[in-house]
Amino acid sequence: MEESDRPGTAMMAGFGNHFATEAVAGALPVGRNSPQHAPYGLYAEQLSGTAFTAPRGENRRSWLYRLRPAANHPPYRPYEYESLLRSGPFDEVPPTPNRLRWDPLPLPERPLDFIDGLTSYCGAGDAAVGEGLAVHLYVANRSMEKRALTNADGEMLIVPQQGALRIVTEMGVMEVAPEQIALIPRGLRFKVELPDGAARGYVCENYGALFRLPELGPIGANGLANARDFETPVAWFEDDDAPCEIVQKFGGRLWVTTQDHSPFDVAAWHGNLAPCRYDLRRFNTMNTVSYDHPDPSIFTVLTSPSDRAGTANCDFVIFPPRWMVAEDTFRPPWFHRNVMSEFMGLIHGVYDAKAGGFAPGGASLHNCMAGHGPDKASYEGAVAAELKPHRIADTMAFMFESRFAFHPTRFAMETPLCQLDYDDCWSGFTKAQLPQGDRA
Repeated sequence: MEESDRPGTAMMAGFGNHFATEAVAGALPVGRNSPQHAPYGLYAEQLSGTAFTAPRGENRRSWLYRLRPAANHPPYRPYEYESLLRSGPFDEVPPTPNRLRWDPLPLPERPLDFIDGLTSYCGAGDAAVGEGLAVHLYVANRSMEKRALTNADGEMLIVPQQGALRIVTEMGVMEVAPEQIALIPRGLRFKVELPDGAARGYVCENYGALFRLPELGPIGANGLANARDFETPVAWFEDDDAPCEIVQKFGGRLWVTTQDHSPFDVAAWHGNLAPCRYDLRRFNTMNTVSYDHPDPSIFTVLTSPSDRAGTANCDFVIFPPRWMVAEDTFRPPWFHRNVMSEFMGLIHGVYDAKAGGFAPGGASLHNCMAGHGPDKASYEGAVAAELKPHRIADTMAFMFESRFAFHPTRFAMETPLCQLDYDDCWSGFTKAQLPQGDRA
């Protein structure tokens, strides 16, 4: 069996679909998952993203047919690298009620790949108990060569901000550019190549229920992120007997082993647990056509629900280009204090509630009940604006929102990228003047 053609853009449409794909004709068994003799002597292996007994509507698993079993490797040993990757419990520093904002991570000057370029900013919960999440940023200027990453702690939602990624997985290959996202299942081996050179972006590591499309309720059958716009790669494999390093995230730490062949040797697979990508520009935005700025939940792309109805372990929310037509309305996001905690990033452009200081590649954190909203310049511009139809263009911001309070890492609190003057953007507001005389 020879290496199949290196893929370009061959993808399969749908979210959570049951796919069947083979890189070699006849490699996929018919009528059963684990025959006594799999085609071509391939090894059948099930990758389970949920418990065997999960309800049918939530059960995620795929069958992989590969050149060698994934179990074919020596023991793991601790990964000897001073990584800034962290995992729960997040207790390096006490949690803070203060609002935080960071400048973008600078691109690396020394060679750095995706694994070593991951830097944790905050998190909540614990992978060991299966709830919560972590937020990382990455910078990289070198493709992963003869090494792969697998995360036993959670699935990974990757949000590129600068530079495209070519993500090679056991189940196929995806090219993911800024304004697209990639979702990598828990336990899947993958590597990140950099076709455009240096890259930067964000990662949400989800320890809780798997990400899914939100319910639409009164919206109806269509809108927001449509399932047909998610894309999963077709099967592709490489037959390579050169040694490959496997780095595994397990229990909040990195471990490493070396196997004597490529891990990307899956010639066929079928199932509903698979990597996928989504183009954020295809999001079908809903907005008011009368008055008032809607709740940001109307911009939810994916959600990881919790055991508390309507209160997510994590929502992935975007703020894309859109028309604003609200009558007699303060159009930017209003001042608010939220029971949910909000970590925000900016892919490009300007966020409509912050006139300055929030740069592409940067980030902000507003924890549970932290008062926030538009800065003074944005507020003054909005109250003075002529209320005619206005298109917010050339922007893409996003938010990881969670029921949990985020605990910042030591790096996030001590890095000079943290803007110590962030609170100043809410200073200088003029006091409201009530009419003089008797009060009611």
